[in-house]
Amino acid sequence: MTEQVAATGRKRGPYAKTKRTRAAILDAALDVFARGGYRSGSIRDIATAVGMSEAGLLHHFPTKSALLAAVLEHRDQRSIDVLGTDDADPLATLRGLVELARYNASVPGVVALYCTLSAEATDPGHPAHAYFVTRYADTVGRLERAFDGCRELGRLRDGTTPGSAARQAVAVMDGLQVQWLLDPEGVDMAAELDRFLREVVDFD
Repeated sequence: MTEQVAATGRKRGPYAKTKRTRAAILDAALDVFARGGYRSGSIRDIATAVGMSEAGLLHHFPTKSALLAAVLEHRDQRSIDVLGTDDADPLATLRGLVELARYNASVPGVVALYCTLSAEATDPGHPAHAYFVTRYADTVGRLERAFDGCRELGRLRDGTTPGSAARQAVAVMDGLQVQWLLDPEGVDMAAELDRFLREVVDFD
């Protein structure tokens, strides 16, 4: 038999090993791309970091673009785990955004990767261009719905529109990430984001 199923129902053998190998590759790719950007980071560097050959790495991810897509998906899943997926409570969505900023402070490599790639991907020819266009549209759309929900609850400050508040929130969060990378001891991303949100929403 090529694999066994334990009493708990979890698979052993090649399946588990492949999953661990893919996770190790994604972690290494995240680190390499974060330090040098997507264009400078090489498959050879990533393969070396996990102690395998380039051919072995390409067995799991056949192209560099496929690897990048998997890294971005890996990052997004981490964010979803922190932020949650329930849009029913707009205030909870915004509080989740603050928790996401707090979580990001614990993963500087992920933040660096995001900042580097988002800048590189403004080039329409970059393999992550479509991803970032879609991601920003989805993020702004979700936050706009949250701010609109706050308006329905009478919690949105006078003179604020949901669409403008959503774009400002994204801009603040992205800007704070850059400032934090430059001065991690002097910038508290979660606290600053919380202050901004309280300027446009009445949480009390």
